[in-house]
Amino acid sequence: MTPTQPPAPSPSRRTLLRALAALPASAVLLGEGPGLLGTALAAAPPSGSATRYTIVPFLNSNDGTVNVYQSDDATDFRLAKSSAYTPPSNRIRDASIFKHTNGSYYLTYTTHTWQDPSTTIGFARSSDRVTWTFLYDYTVPIANLSRAWAPEWFVDSDGSVNVIVSCSTASDEWNFTPYVLKATNSALTAWSSPVALSGIGANHIDTYIVRIGATYHAFTKNETAKYIEYATASRLTGPYTISRTGDWAGWGSYREGPALIQLDNGGWRIFFDGYSDGNYYYSDSYDTFATWSAPTALPVVSGTARHFTVIRETVSGGPSLARGVTRSFRSANFSTRYWQTQSSLLNLPVVSGSSTTAEKQAATFTVVAGLADANAYSFRDASGNYLRHWDFRARFDANDGTSTFAKDATFIARTGSASGSMRFESYNYPGFYLRHYDYQLRVDRTDGTDLFRADSSFVPVTAWA
Repeated sequence: MTPTQPPAPSPSRRTLLRALAALPASAVLLGEGPGLLGTALAAAPPSGSATRYTIVPFLNSNDGTVNVYQSDDATDFRLAKSSAYTPPSNRIRDASIFKHTNGSYYLTYTTHTWQDPSTTIGFARSSDRVTWTFLYDYTVPIANLSRAWAPEWFVDSDGSVNVIVSCSTASDEWNFTPYVLKATNSALTAWSSPVALSGIGANHIDTYIVRIGATYHAFTKNETAKYIEYATASRLTGPYTISRTGDWAGWGSYREGPALIQLDNGGWRIFFDGYSDGNYYYSDSYDTFATWSAPTALPVVSGTARHFTVIRETVSGGPSLARGVTRSFRSANFSTRYWQTQSSLLNLPVVSGSSTTAEKQAATFTVVAGLADANAYSFRDASGNYLRHWDFRARFDANDGTSTFAKDATFIARTGSASGSMRFESYNYPGFYLRHYDYQLRVDRTDGTDLFRADSSFVPVTAWA
């Protein structure tokens, strides 16, 4: 009996390899707050820890409140709290989140619905990301201001906290220009005079900035063309040079609200609101934003969530798996079935005490540090070959020493669907997991369902041999 419905066809390996031409994780710096790049290298979470991505979107059906969602892989977001924050008056749209040095989380947001004049941006604070307290509404001091929209946190490398906000004046209320406000106290209650971002100019909205090394990278929506454009500068305030316009990244038109975060494998992921078709999309880059993977709709939150930003943290309580020991791996939802090597392929047959010695040996694997990331995991069979994916099929091959093989053979441990279980995410195909289908193991993209999570969950147990 087939345990799941047939998965949707995966893109070709060649197509994805072009899109995910991965740099080594050590080539890119990691930042946990909006725009801030720290000194730690991007890496999978250490054993016993987990990566946590948090978003706080307003709802497609209601711009008077926000939900909180969290994910361990930046793909499969699960509801942490519904209606987590409702401001005491007005609305909440375009919420941006960051974690301050005092340990608190802060939101800034658009305070009115899109039809109404809106000269303020709102602020709220939380100690736990899910319970929020209103702080204040701040009137952006721009003469003849009509609308202040889509404020986005940006923390610079010197630790300064900034908000990038899109503003229009009464003379042309739909023609937005990005401005930067810099916090002048640690309580985030006082702000510098607004400074327009030179070079981006009018008719751009939803500007989101990250800094890599000495370069500021801005992603901004051209309100006339309806495409997300790309610009760079050597200073936060510019001048910026817009170098990519039109459908330069293959994301299509009528896209807005870009937000970026760095993944565990060092790649960058952009999220954006496909407001014309009701989907929320993500796309990945591994060459400093030159090329991007095909946009993919986020499971679970598409159709519900609108305009958000993302924060990434490493937290305690993640899965733990000892290295240098042998283990067998039992399916979380088919408790008599185990990983087993069969003609170099990884399958999920029944294994029991009455199985032959050879069958038990083929269901026993050595857990080692990940070939591409020592915080992740790789798995060897009895012959010394490594578990890797090829054409999305899980199989065992000899290590050929290439970086491609190392990445194909590296998996990041995520918490599974059942107690004691783990899920193993492909290192170089984020959002793709080892899962069983028709009792064969393959690497498939998560669809956000409970069934997929169960099919991709395995319990490490005492080795059969």
